[in-house]
Amino acid sequence: MYKYFISICFLFVFVDGFSQEQKTDTLINSKTDSIIYKTNYGLRLGVDISKPILAQFNSTYSGFEIVGDYRIKKNLYIAAEAGYEKETTSEDYTNSTSKGNYIKLGFNYNAYQNWLDMNNEIFIGYRYGFSLFEQTLNNYTPNVNTSYFPATTNTTPLTAMDLTAHWSELVFGFRTETFKNFFITFSGSYKVMMDVKEPENFKTLFSPGFNRIFETGTGFGFNYTLTYLIPFKKK
Repeated sequence: MYKYFISICFLFVFVDGFSQEQKTDTLINSKTDSIIYKTNYGLRLGVDISKPILAQFNSTYSGFEIVGDYRIKKNLYIAAEAGYEKETTSEDYTNSTSKGNYIKLGFNYNAYQNWLDMNNEIFIGYRYGFSLFEQTLNNYTPNVNTSYFPATTNTTPLTAMDLTAHWSELVFGFRTETFKNFFITFSGSYKVMMDVKEPENFKTLFSPGFNRIFETGTGFGFNYTLTYLIPFKKK
């Protein structure tokens, strides 16, 4: 009787061990047969179309911007923008024009988890901005009009050259791949002026790349860009 009982126990142990081995093989096979999706790494280049659109509705503004980024890790990109802007600013007693070039350098981090082989982004980032420009005081009224000292508008232009500005930007945006390697991006930025060179006897009202300079030294910006990815490799 004991012999039959021991034999049955050995049979159960053998069957259980065989089933565990089968489960292990299934797990190994499922891992081996899983699909790994690789994504493109490369240089993405494009233009900001919001600036020429803005120029169509604002006769005092013109500008263009080239954008680019390079993927260095799965969710990390080196990013840069460079451009030219010209803006005429009118206040109560002054009218001035600023124009020049700028460049912004920094990075983007993609916080969005893509499905399968999708390549979309919800990103945050940082930029350091620098501009080199000139400002022309087109006309100004030196004092408020009174009966004793009537106001006289001076229309002789005064130009200050080699002005500079430095600022920081926090960036947030959305990017989607509409066609293969073709992307549309909308982003906004919060800007903080770090330093600006003022012309003599006047203040800087506008810096290319930063936009209007207020007393607070802060501002906002937005971009609507079209870019194309030049793929170098897949990972």
